Amino acid sequence: MTDPNGLAAGDGPPPGCPAHADAVPLSGLEYQQTPSQLYRSLRREHGTVAPILLDGGIPAWLVLGYSEVSYVTGHDELFARDSRRWNQWDSIPADWPLLPFVGYQPSVLFTEGAEHQRRAGVISEALEAVDQFELAHMCREIAEGLIDAFAGSGHAELMAAYAHALPMRAVVRLCGMPADGVDTDDLVRDLRISLDAAEGDDPVAAYLRVQDRIERLVKDKRNSPGADITSRMLTHPAGLTDEEVVQDLITVIAAAQQPTANWICNTLRLLLTDDRFALNVSGGRLSVGQALNEVLWLDTPTQNFVGRWAVRDTQLGGRHIKAGDCLVLGLAAANTDPQIWPEGHIGPENSAHLSFSNGEHRCPYPAPLLADVIARTAIETLLERLPDVVLAVEPDELTWRPSIWMRGLTSLPVEFTPVVR
Repeated sequence: MTDPNGLAAGDGPPPGCPAHADAVPLSGLEYQQTPSQLYRSLRREHGTVAPILLDGGIPAWLVLGYSEVSYVTGHDELFARDSRRWNQWDSIPADWPLLPFVGYQPSVLFTEGAEHQRRAGVISEALEAVDQFELAHMCREIAEGLIDAFAGSGHAELMAAYAHALPMRAVVRLCGMPADGVDTDDLVRDLRISLDAAEGDDPVAAYLRVQDRIERLVKDKRNSPGADITSRMLTHPAGLTDEEVVQDLITVIAAAQQPTANWICNTLRLLLTDDRFALNVSGGRLSVGQALNEVLWLDTPTQNFVGRWAVRDTQLGGRHIKAGDCLVLGLAAANTDPQIWPEGHIGPENSAHLSFSNGEHRCPYPAPLLADVIARTAIETLLERLPDVVLAVEPDELTWRPSIWMRGLTSLPVEFTPVVR
């Protein structure tokens, strides 16, 4: 996977880019555990649009304001998704960590206009055919099996054993793949690496392994279609090519697994550490649904998203944005924008957060509803099976993965009374 101009390593940002002297690197930050401090600092020093440096000193803009993120995502004619217009390609090395998700691909993520409507329409119709009651039943079945594996021990590490495993098993079954086995475990690992690489990981190689596995799935379903998302995409009247289906399936699976897994775990953390929920969730005063919603506002799994590229010179948040500049959508920062915070937006029915983005390129309907079914079923089933579950460590001992892109714990160790079925 290469960019259209050919990738060449650069020593630093070229002149004329938005890399001001006070630009903030978004890698290796000492406050990655508490990114809200970063967002407050950037707002204080730069306003609603801040100059930043991506990995390797590559310049970009971080859009922090709720109104500004809404504006960018609502005006595709000014801020579009095709990354080939980026003015920094000459400075991007071939092994750049963000390349799998910034380098142009024939995916729905990078399409625009009528082509995006065609591709997104296929995904939406394939997802609309998923029966939400059947999905909830499937997720409960998967959850029961995962819980059975550790319920008798009285302790578990829920990130690996539960939160990551459940949404992946659900989505691969929806796509027509076996839900268990080494193949699925490898897919989970490679998706994590490609989305949120740790030190020593190779995100580009991991992405290529994911692509190879989905190519085999598409070939199998082309030869033997079934009642699954992959087959519905292949047989849709829009006539997507196999390559288009592969790329769009990767988008669907990646969006369903890592963010949903972190949504589950971040919500479990809230339920286990916040007395408003921990003391009352079983009594019905504060519900799992409210906890899920609060996490989307305050600890959203997708913190920042790359991105949009300016179609022409324009103004945003008092900044001069040049044609081809990259804008990173600060979804977490926008959700906690003090300009909207005083209005008490975290009401039980208020879902005006930007965690699923906004505009033409937002998470396609009904994907957020399906993610909610998966997350809610996972949490409710766990609490029903293990009603006395508690943290096995002090709350301040929990650590977040060192990522400015995804918000998720490194682990969630718990204890409970052993249960034998």
